[in-house]
Amino acid sequence: MDEAPRNHPIRRRTLLAAAGAAVATASGAARAAASPRHSVKPELSNLQLAGQRVIYSYPGLTPPSGLMSAIEAGNCAGVIFFGENISSTTQIASVIDDLRTAQMNSPIAAPLLLMTDQEGGEIRRLPGGPTNSEKTIGSSSDPSGEAASAGTTAGHVLQGVGMNVNLAPVLDVYYTAGDFDDQYQRSYSSDQNIVSTCGQSFIEAQQAVDVAATAKHFPGLGAATKYQNTDTGPVTLTQSLSKLRSVDEYPFQAAIAAGVQLIMLSWAVYTALDSSNPAGFSSTVVKSELRSRLGFTGVTCTDALEAGALSSSLTTSQRAIKAATAGMDLILCSARSVSQGNQAVNGLSAAYAAGTLPSADFNAAVNRVTALRNALA
Repeated sequence: MDEAPRNHPIRRRTLLAAAGAAVATASGAARAAASPRHSVKPELSNLQLAGQRVIYSYPGLTPPSGLMSAIEAGNCAGVIFFGENISSTTQIASVIDDLRTAQMNSPIAAPLLLMTDQEGGEIRRLPGGPTNSEKTIGSSSDPSGEAASAGTTAGHVLQGVGMNVNLAPVLDVYYTAGDFDDQYQRSYSSDQNIVSTCGQSFIEAQQAVDVAATAKHFPGLGAATKYQNTDTGPVTLTQSLSKLRSVDEYPFQAAIAAGVQLIMLSWAVYTALDSSNPAGFSSTVVKSELRSRLGFTGVTCTDALEAGALSSSLTTSQRAIKAATAGMDLILCSARSVSQGNQAVNGLSAAYAAGTLPSADFNAAVNRVTALRNALA
């Protein structure tokens, strides 16, 4: 169905969060969040709590009523936009104004996360820059300066229409010319040092204009061949742990040092870390490698939840629950279907209520997402 269900009538309330403090939780739910710094407010339903972790998408140029209802009910953390949603900057800015109005009428005060892919080169959803691809930037005479300029440009382009999150930069270190990343010039270089420098410059410049950056696709898709596309089917990468950490993960270390606000996880399987699960379903990758070993404390985000890399036997709800169990904060429902977002919210809500998703971990994820949303207000 298109409308997310509501548990009961709700009064307008404020979801307080400011960089590491305060999150609303369900009545009678967990009495503690991620750390003593977080306070607990028994004001949100389970559906609303679950909604703070789900990014919706929609078809065409006009958001459907089901999406507006989900936002007004407080069951939506944000929206991702694609080319089919955008006919001009004026049109999408007007849409975003409508979405923000719906948010203002919701019980959640934290602003929506409004995002797109504005990587540069061929991968741009909005009119405007950056016009140079990552590969062009990485091979220029001044990669760091060019990357910083691209980051500033991307930030201003998004900010100009009211968006606040860019799903960029790509920090994959490509292995072979013409492979998955390189064929579309989406990698800065085959040299991890250049990718690291460019990524850090892009992130710092873009976030300086108050648009959050998203480093992707951790722990790196650079080893994927031309036809290994997680959007269309399963991908298994077999580089050694030593190479994975010294090459593929290296640029993400610099991104974390630069204060990147989001990291998107890959749907590939990395046999050196976890031979059974795609990275976004692997607590070894998310919690042990990214959180514990590299020290990332920001928001984790899945790649497209409908990706062909994931087993077709899994429902949307099951995919969302597996991602949350692994430690993913935001669930990206990008099939251009409001019902997909609703299914993810319903699945997370039911798992939370049943205790399948532990309350402390659930609330910690909501805390991180809410802190990000308030930081972008």
